[in-house]
Amino acid sequence: MLEHLTTETRNKKTMNLDELTPLEFLEVMNEEDQKVAHAVKQEIPQIAKAVEVITAAIKQGGRLIYMGAGTSGRIGLLDAVECPPTFGTAPEEVVGLIAGGERAFIKAVEGAEDNEQLGVQDLQDIKLTAKDIVVGIAASGRTPYVIGGLEYANSIGTPTVAVSCNKDSAIGKVAKIAIEVVNGPEVLTGSTRLKAGTSQKLICNMLSTASMVGIGKVYGNLMVDVQLTNEKLVERAKRIVMDATDCDAETAEDYLKQADHKPKIAIVMILAGLSKEEAVQRLEASQGFVRQAIK
Repeated sequence: MLEHLTTETRNKKTMNLDELTPLEFLEVMNEEDQKVAHAVKQEIPQIAKAVEVITAAIKQGGRLIYMGAGTSGRIGLLDAVECPPTFGTAPEEVVGLIAGGERAFIKAVEGAEDNEQLGVQDLQDIKLTAKDIVVGIAASGRTPYVIGGLEYANSIGTPTVAVSCNKDSAIGKVAKIAIEVVNGPEVLTGSTRLKAGTSQKLICNMLSTASMVGIGKVYGNLMVDVQLTNEKLVERAKRIVMDATDCDAETAEDYLKQADHKPKIAIVMILAGLSKEEAVQRLEASQGFVRQAIK
């Protein structure tokens, strides 16, 4: 069955991989990697559909839940853990599940991905509801862990999305929205951490970032809900306030202190000439969108 999957076919450009010099191999690998963004582009209409559903789910208090095994699970987890510092989301708002649990992020847990019931159990353990949305990620598109999770999500009315790297995939047939990117054969046969993994990372970037834009986490192209958890981010927040309001560094720093170090509030205070309390009220009334809050 594997031989029929694009992700498992052999790449004619690298049949003599072991005879290539490092330079020759890297040139071929780079040429192959350049195909990934184009392959993802073909699926943008499906990705857009998924973003609309994710945005709607988050707006009604639901969670974005990624689930996968191996590389696919790690990519979902990576996207999930980056959302709180980038967008100020609570840790439970974007969740990453990997077959075998968190320990599988570092070391593979044998057989975990082959267990459909494990996918069901992981979703039950986090108390999945119909308000959430589940994004199942599997390069092959046939991982039992993901299939089990998607089928369970469907059974309780939770919206589902599949991200795979083969057309007519098993997970694509289960999910309500199928994103199926055909990257072509890997330079190292079957090593889906390469082009397949890159395409999955690009798609997760799109899903989370576009959804966060859709719920007001962005003003212009500035991440105005960034959390100030280290010195770099403190300086970035100051720059965000400066860029958004055309103020100087001293003013930005002063307003950030007044706004309890929340750039979004500081920006509304400056642009609309409001107190902190008034800015918070405006943002609540505008559902967090800065542009509406300053009108």
